[in-house]
Amino acid sequence: MTDPIEEGTAEHRGDAYVRHYLLRLPRPVEDVWPVLASAAGLAQWLAPAEPFEPRLGGAVGLRLPDGPAEGRITAWDVERVAEYTVAGRGRIRFHLEPGRPTGTTVRFTHESGEDRDPGWRERFERLLGSFGPGP
Repeated sequence: MTDPIEEGTAEHRGDAYVRHYLLRLPRPVEDVWPVLASAAGLAQWLAPAEPFEPRLGGAVGLRLPDGPAEGRITAWDVERVAEYTVAGRGRIRFHLEPGRPTGTTVRFTHESGEDRDPGWRERFERLLGSFGPGP
């Protein structure tokens, strides 16, 4: 069986470090979107999100273990792209695609000034667990 969490490249672009992951989730896009693009969904696997204004330019605040982080929604295309740019944490982007033949493929990118991975694999394992057993 293929690992549902595929770590891609980690590259250095100027002052930024960019990490890529490919996630294969066992649910359709309409089930995955709310887990990546709502306050309730993000709280299940990433961090409590308050405020969360689901629109381009909307405010987003994450209560992370090492302190709060405030930012904006910098890309928003319902059921396709959610991108959050958060002060001190960088930019995280989720690009959703219908899986073949089922499920959802998520192309994830994290761009920040930090060269260390902040624990994305563990977070994505929690994300997978938030869906429970497959359909």
